[in-house]
Amino acid sequence: MDLILSTFGTALTKDNDCFVVVTKEGKRRIAPADVRSIQIHRGTQISSDAALLAIEHEVEVLFVDKGGKPLGRVWSNSYGSISTIRKGQLEFTQSTAAVRWIIGEIAFKIENQQALLSTFASADEELRPTTDRAVLRLEAYHQKVKALTGDLVADVAPQLRGWEGMVSKIYFEQMNAFLPERYRFGERTQHPAMDVVNALLNYGYGMMYGKVEGALIRAGIDPYIGVLHRDEYNRPVLVYDVIERYRVWVDYVVWTLVRQCVIGEEYYSLQPDGSCWLEGLGRRVLIQSLNDYLAEVISIGRLERSRLTHIDLYAQALAQKFKSNS
Repeated sequence: MDLILSTFGTALTKDNDCFVVVTKEGKRRIAPADVRSIQIHRGTQISSDAALLAIEHEVEVLFVDKGGKPLGRVWSNSYGSISTIRKGQLEFTQSTAAVRWIIGEIAFKIENQQALLSTFASADEELRPTTDRAVLRLEAYHQKVKALTGDLVADVAPQLRGWEGMVSKIYFEQMNAFLPERYRFGERTQHPAMDVVNALLNYGYGMMYGKVEGALIRAGIDPYIGVLHRDEYNRPVLVYDVIERYRVWVDYVVWTLVRQCVIGEEYYSLQPDGSCWLEGLGRRVLIQSLNDYLAEVISIGRLERSRLTHIDLYAQALAQKFKSNS
């Protein structure tokens, strides 16, 4: 389970080799074996004993902002202990193998987007014609991406970024049509969101950033050495590359919640500047829904594992790719 401390005044302590969550309502004991990660929001606390217990049991501790994005983390020294992976990672970024890899990642993202559009259209025949047209438009970019060649990522990066922007515009324009009218938005907005759907998306993507970064670190990969995304100070840019294949999972959860009309006004707040932020209830519903979705067992590459485990397996495979530089 993911242990999430988001209610103001909540504290995490240790007692007899167990985590203890302390709230106004009382205390709750949790065994370390039952915890995969701990997320600490502003206004909550974790004791040094609890942090050391987490390290001992290789439970990652994340400090996150109000948008759900990790700002920092504590992890065991046993993570990422194979230096040959990181050496190979550096060489990989300057190879033609990196070009093939990033092209494959973006092509896979487009395929996921096409599949999700078709899934929603199958339950809404009125939107089938416009959805089919959107899928065809995405396919045109999908073919362009797959046909792209270059010796280095820098050779193909400008085209990939431009096409990604167009793909995103087509995708969200059609996804918007599947929402109840009162939830539809004009454009994707970030930092901050200007409506509740974008607030849900941003928070969900923030959660996925943390899960992908943790998987990379556990696999021995340096998340700060990117491929398509440029190196930036204090930015885990490789996470921005890898997360592209998993964004559609967040999209599915958010659209399902909104289409079920369970998102009420008490789930979010509108600020004087027009920005929209999730309130505690909205965060809890999204966190639980996304975690439940990630816990579902699915088949990828003939392996039946939870979606969360598949992220770890992908990171491990990527580490081997870096070592072999292929």
